[in-house]
Amino acid sequence: MQTTPLLERWNRWARSYGGVVDAMFTGVLVLVGVVLGLSEDRSLPVLFVTLALTVPLAWRRSRPVAAGAIVAAAAYVHLAVLPDMLPIVTIAVPAAVYALAAYSPRWAANTALLAAVAGGAAAGVRYFGYEGRTAFEAVASATFIAVFLAGVWAFGRVRGLRLREMVSLTERNRLLELERLKEAELAATQERTRIAREMHDIVAHSLTAIIAQADGGRYAAAANPQAAAGALTTIAETGRRALTDMRSLLSVLREDAPREFTTTPGVDDVPVLVEHMRTSGLEVSLSVVGDAVDVPDGFGLSVYRIVQESLTNVLKHAGPRAHARVCLEWRPRMLVVEIVDDGRGAAALVEARPGGQGVTGIEERARLHGGRAVAGPREGGGYRVRAELPAPVRSA
Repeated sequence: MQTTPLLERWNRWARSYGGVVDAMFTGVLVLVGVVLGLSEDRSLPVLFVTLALTVPLAWRRSRPVAAGAIVAAAAYVHLAVLPDMLPIVTIAVPAAVYALAAYSPRWAANTALLAAVAGGAAAGVRYFGYEGRTAFEAVASATFIAVFLAGVWAFGRVRGLRLREMVSLTERNRLLELERLKEAELAATQERTRIAREMHDIVAHSLTAIIAQADGGRYAAAANPQAAAGALTTIAETGRRALTDMRSLLSVLREDAPREFTTTPGVDDVPVLVEHMRTSGLEVSLSVVGDAVDVPDGFGLSVYRIVQESLTNVLKHAGPRAHARVCLEWRPRMLVVEIVDDGRGAAALVEARPGGQGVTGIEERARLHGGRAVAGPREGGGYRVRAELPAPVRSA
């Protein structure tokens, strides 16, 4: 088993418990500063300056501007008041400069750089340019301290840029994950809508045909037993076909079972559908105008479902002795599907509940392929459904 390197584990722990690390670091600095400062000079200013230089470092990440400002003020007070430099300054001031560069806004980081360079140069002249040294040596000392603090600031700035980049990447990953979840949710919603639409088409068509055949067989049972037997045969075939389609459709929802596939109906299956509706008791005719083209399966399924839903509505609402006509007109780059009947379509429309799934499904299927569909009563009686679909040619 691969183990995580010790340094990487420490970095993870330090990022997770930054406040604890800063408190421990500050506690050690306070202890060392107080011990070293009071061992040489027991005056109150030394204790005050030592505490002001070290205690604010406990908030160097959470409150970098406030902590850095206090340390900077204490450092300048130290420069102006104390004749000798305290040893703790060599740790506290670079730590504050690093924190300001890494964790504070740009304006505060730039201000910290100017204050650090100026204060470092002044400290070099005051504490290292004592008597016996030349002006060159004093300037060299001041330059060394200023450059050292500028280097610490640069390292802190690089660290800050890296941290901000990590935060940006983390936020970007979070947004990408959120977008992925939203896309998955949208895809699931679309799939559920498609399944609901397909289920409506299957159930409505099959049950309508079964009910029509059952009613016809019941009335014909006494006078024509052979017709009643034929109606029962049609009911059985319709039920089996509906059951197969339902199993194929519902297998999508069962993740623990293999999917069942059936042949997807298309434009070529419309004549079979019309013949099946005839056996269900509906007088229907089919006409095809123009030269048919090979279209994708999705397009063909939509055409099939539009015709199926329209004829099912005719069978349910048009009334007895109604005649329906299906016309497929192939135009250049377009297929016009029209289903008309001479029954009581207008009355059915008035009685039907608004927002029915049937007509809505027809309109959605047409819009899905960039077309449009209209449905409504005809002048003089009857009902008409007309869908105009741009016909894409199946790619080779």
